[in-house]
Amino acid sequence: MSRNYKFGNPEGLYFVSFSVVYWLDVFTRNSYKNILLESLTFCQEQKGMEIVAWCIMTSHVHLVFKSVKGQKPELLLGDFKKFTSRALVKAIKENTRESREEFLLEQFKKSCNEFVERPALSILEA
Repeated sequence: MSRNYKFGNPEGLYFVSFSVVYWLDVFTRNSYKNILLESLTFCQEQKGMEIVAWCIMTSHVHLVFKSVKGQKPELLLGDFKKFTSRALVKAIKENTRESREEFLLEQFKKSCNEFVERPALSILEA
């Protein structure tokens, strides 16, 4: 199955879901949920993402959105996922109270080895 989103109408409204690799429970910590919310807010304010609905679960996210500034939805979503993944990895590394740091980072690296097209330490997948 393709890992790339396919949007037929660049101005359409879309429902998408993406999960943390191996369905790891990353969003159990408020600080990590806040990173996701800050990324969504940035996309709304700066990139033209109109968000109709969202739901953050412990290991995945559901999002209903559309692009309103002419950017292709797949590029908008790709930028969001790439930025958010990097920010989450950084936060996990810097969180001195993160008891699962070694395990999480090991799993992120493992997922990159299994899927060649993923960048190092990719977290969010389609």
